[in-house]
Amino acid sequence: MSKTVLLSAQNVSKVFNRRGETPVEVLKGLNLEVMVADRIAILGKSGAGKSTLLHILGTLEAPTTGNVEFKGKNLSELSEKKLAQFRNHEIGFVFQFHYLMLEFSALENVMMPALIAQQSRKKATQQAEQLLDWMGLSDRMKHKPSQLSGGEQSRVAIARALMMKPKILLTDEMTGNLDAVTGNQVMELLDKIQKLIGLAIVSVTHDEVLAKRYHKILRLADGRVLSAH
Repeated sequence: MSKTVLLSAQNVSKVFNRRGETPVEVLKGLNLEVMVADRIAILGKSGAGKSTLLHILGTLEAPTTGNVEFKGKNLSELSEKKLAQFRNHEIGFVFQFHYLMLEFSALENVMMPALIAQQSRKKATQQAEQLLDWMGLSDRMKHKPSQLSGGEQSRVAIARALMMKPKILLTDEMTGNLDAVTGNQVMELLDKIQKLIGLAIVSVTHDEVLAKRYHKILRLADGRVLSAH
């Protein structure tokens, strides 16, 4: 049985035009398919277009040409409001710097996507508590980010990204600020979570060892796919 294509980039290019400077083409006719429960690592040197591709897949940026589709639906046809709803419900994001809200506790940070979607506080609290328990943070829920270690902050960010039960998790150097041991612990935890809920994961990384944990490795160079295996 063939797998279902969740998300696809079709002939995607991205050109950045900065006033007074020569336009820079960061992505050049790139194609990518993300299947259900896929694990794809995106590797490449600085400037290869890795983060730009991830932002386009997550609709944080629009491609200059080409399309991004989710379950066959062209996302460029959605209004800004519908795109925001799509991002909040279908895509989870984890970035290198986590972007946790410093004034809120771990629990409140994880609850935030559900509260934005106007879910009940009771339901949001229960879901966030379960996620933090999965992350081994049941005793750290009331702590603020400044009271958490780097690994704990990373786990809170993952829990927040999973709050709305997304189909796809996009990560950008998620363990880039962590030491090797802590980074490996975070990845092992994510492995268990993925098997439990079956989401697809697409990760930008510079770490060749970490990339070997993924089903597919996509190497970018000069805005194109150099190799995929």
